[in-house]
Amino acid sequence: MQFINLAAQQERIRDKIDTRIAAVLSHGAYIMGPEVKELEEALAAFCGAKHCISCANGTDALQLALMALEIGPGDAVFIPSFTFAASAEVVPFVGATPVFVDIDLDSYNMSPNSLVRAVEYARVNGLRPAAVMPVDLFGRPAEYDTLEQIADNFDLQLICDSAQGWGACYKGRTTGSIGRITTTSFFPAKPLGCYGDGGALFTDDPELAAVLDSFRVHGKGIEKYDNVRIGVNSRLDTLQAAILLEKLALYAQEITAREAIAQRYTSALSTHFVTPDIPHDVQSTWAQYTLRAKSAEQRSEVMASLKKQGIPTAIYYPKPLHYQTAYRDFPADPEGLRNSETASTGVFSIPMSPYLTQDDQEKVIAALLA
Repeated sequence: MQFINLAAQQERIRDKIDTRIAAVLSHGAYIMGPEVKELEEALAAFCGAKHCISCANGTDALQLALMALEIGPGDAVFIPSFTFAASAEVVPFVGATPVFVDIDLDSYNMSPNSLVRAVEYARVNGLRPAAVMPVDLFGRPAEYDTLEQIADNFDLQLICDSAQGWGACYKGRTTGSIGRITTTSFFPAKPLGCYGDGGALFTDDPELAAVLDSFRVHGKGIEKYDNVRIGVNSRLDTLQAAILLEKLALYAQEITAREAIAQRYTSALSTHFVTPDIPHDVQSTWAQYTLRAKSAEQRSEVMASLKKQGIPTAIYYPKPLHYQTAYRDFPADPEGLRNSETASTGVFSIPMSPYLTQDDQEKVIAALLA
């Protein structure tokens, strides 16, 4: 059994992918070829954003967002501690200071109350609150109504890190169309993933979109040898865009399939573990299906038992960022990050993909209930 079954999807659309790849090989525009523009238009249409700017990977997307919004030295950028390191590492690269915020345990997403405390703490300690980057963890959108209000109150730029949740639904809005900028990743294991690295940014601001386009191509002006700003090299390969076009055509169906699988898991497992809590007006992309055990010991026992039965599991994330060597000296919510610490000791994810068979899912459930 595979943790994420990428092969089943490839088998389903192999002929279409082969045709797309052959077209790229034929025209030979391997960097920023016509499929890149086609994909950007299709992605923007899917989520309802006015502009999509593709890039080399999801981490670059976050850094490009900070660069375009002129975040730099003396600025505080607020991020959850319970997430992948990419969310934090881009902040020092632009000279700003990451400030860690706790999560709510019902969603594993950024806690609005913790954010307010962290903003006030940063300000008292001489930093300028500049941006907040909530993460749509495990595919569930962050609590955007409240976060948007806080961002407005403190004059924060809202950058939505939807690497795991792009295309989800939050109270009638699709992720990708929320915030000043939304970023996503096309890493192969993501719900919409390519066969390498890739990423994208979304915005409704045409001027911001133009700046992002410039930054991703060495700070170009009207053409590539006219450098009007210091940029980076972060272009999406045409082959990856071609593959993503065929995968995007299936994406809505796959989100629906993931939802059905998640509902079966929750119905069967909610009496034995803490299962994901998704409000009725929110739809997750189910990047992972994550359970929480009562303790680290129980988690270890369960994962060991599953391994013996050939069932793969994973821990996202075993150590919150404020415990990591590279980040432990950065500021954080002065009341602590207890929920991030609790989550890291109990969470574990089980197989999830649109192509998880019912037989395999029943095997996973039976093993967890044994």
